[in-house]
Amino acid sequence: MKIGIGNDHAAVVMKNEIAAYLEELGYEVADFGTDSETSCCYAEYGEKVARAVAAKDVDLGILICGTGVGISLAANKVKGIRAAVCSEPCTARLSRQHNNANVLAFGARIIGIETAKEIVKAWLDAEFEGGRHQTRVDMIMAIEEK
Repeated sequence: MKIGIGNDHAAVVMKNEIAAYLEELGYEVADFGTDSETSCCYAEYGEKVARAVAAKDVDLGILICGTGVGISLAANKVKGIRAAVCSEPCTARLSRQHNNANVLAFGARIIGIETAKEIVKAWLDAEFEGGRHQTRVDMIMAIEEK
């Protein structure tokens, strides 16, 4: 499985640690983020990863900025993307099981690296449950068509 990862200047160190962690877990990583701590716009990197997920160039995406909010907002503007900001593992797991989230976001200024790893692991280990949740995901996706 190939994971796209993106980040802004606030998350260079965390992005590199999470990318290495993903590789340890056996995932292929495509890096769409910056390696510079010079101020840049998170929207650019959120869009890059989201477009790669939507085009199926990668299977899933992980985004990291200062809070996870701005970069996820940008990603969610891309058709077909369901980016969830998660600051703990339970929400990450449920975002996959109930919302079929295809992009995970979190904040390098909000959580530490060990929590980030726990979130990533919970999210990647979870599977979409379908059923009643599929109906709700379909409703969310239909909003894009309006």
